[in-house]
Amino acid sequence: MSSPVSYDLQGQGGGQVLATSQATTATNVRWVQCLTDCVFSNVTSSNLADASDITLFTIPAGVGFGGKIESITLTTGLAIAYYR
Repeated sequence: MSSPVSYDLQGQGGGQVLATSQATTATNVRWVQCLTDCVFSNVTSSNLADASDITLFTIPAGVGFGGKIESITLTTGLAIAYYR
């Protein structure tokens, strides 16, 4: 019998560290966790209305957000983008 638990929600689907000193863009993301204060220059999502509004301010360390994110680009900070 298969488990009804989605292990992707626990990060077991993999992810990508986004850092201003390394890769700054991720695609096909389910959840983004800000490890430090973060600023994003691009957020494209098919199920988040006005997703581009996320680029208008600094997201504090410890805050995370999810959705069906096609592309996200970090400008400042350190975050983990978990794949869907």
